[in-house]
Amino acid sequence: MPLHWGAAPRWLFSRMVRLCRAVTEIVVAEYGAGEVLRRFSDPVWFQSFGCVLGFDWHSSGVTTTVCGALKEAVMGQEASLGLYVCGGKGGASRRTPAEIETFSERFSLDRDRLVRASRLSAKVDSAALQDGFQIYQHVFIGTVDGAWAVVQQGMNTETRWARRYHWLSEGLEDFTTEPHAGIVCDQTGRPLNLVAAEAERARQAVVAVSAQSPDVTVRELERVRALGMPMRHPVGLDDVRPGYLNKVLVSTYEQPPEDFGSLLLTNGIGPKTVRALALIAEVTHGAPLSFRDPVTYSFAVGGKDGWPYPVDRNAYDRSVVFLERGIREARLGQKDKLDALRRLESWSREVESPKHERREKSEDDRRRERGNEG
Repeated sequence: MPLHWGAAPRWLFSRMVRLCRAVTEIVVAEYGAGEVLRRFSDPVWFQSFGCVLGFDWHSSGVTTTVCGALKEAVMGQEASLGLYVCGGKGGASRRTPAEIETFSERFSLDRDRLVRASRLSAKVDSAALQDGFQIYQHVFIGTVDGAWAVVQQGMNTETRWARRYHWLSEGLEDFTTEPHAGIVCDQTGRPLNLVAAEAERARQAVVAVSAQSPDVTVRELERVRALGMPMRHPVGLDDVRPGYLNKVLVSTYEQPPEDFGSLLLTNGIGPKTVRALALIAEVTHGAPLSFRDPVTYSFAVGGKDGWPYPVDRNAYDRSVVFLERGIREARLGQKDKLDALRRLESWSREVESPKHERREKSEDDRRRERGNEG
């Protein structure tokens, strides 16, 4: 997504919040709070939802605005929805652990596990997957039964592109081995990817290197710095400072990390330290690194920037009123409007199915045949 600055106009954002609330309530009522997590962790559904809400489809702002609309939509209704949202953009992202602790106490959740999930997902995308995008938004979506999803976005101010990362607790077995539910961006590169499946030996070697004496590690690094390395090598030796590395490694030597995830959460361990350790692991242990980019490659009421057409405010407001009325009536046992939406969705799927296309073609053929007979 192209990196765009600015904010959504208030007249649009207030409508986005109302429509987001209505859609969220319907999804929870029909499928449960866990389905909200699954949908927000799907990059294509998320992008499509941003288009439905009327935001500019061709902008990095769709991520921050949709997440912001969800947070406001859920606020005050966490108990009834079984859903809560923490974090946000910039300074709000740094308040995520504190907000998770608040909801953990309120709903009797495992605070340490959830805070660790938030911190580790952010650390993976900033230090273990070094793709040139700096994380500036982190949103943690949780349910009252302990499930969670993360939507975070990074920016590259030089290329002016943004990249969005999606996480889902459901089915996640290892934070450091192919952990993402999806990553979306139109620009691919050759990043240092220490969470690739084929980088398992490298992760083990990095942990081993961090646990050995700092003197040995720094001495080895000085030897590597003296070697001639090709310019295409992605580790970036000029960014590595042995003196600083020695200070960080003292703590890992005194308290060796159990695994790669624990190493990432160690204070002082950032992208430069991880690059240095990965280089040493590659040279001394022969552990191959991975440079495979895991990135993967979506209008209902118009778009903020007038594309494909300006937002139709009347149509937007009528849609929101229809959904809100349907939700109120459903709570009273009258589900006519929600049933109508369900029938419309089923009909839409049928129309788009290959079977339907074949049936339509055969009917056309029969009409042509009757015409020829006449």
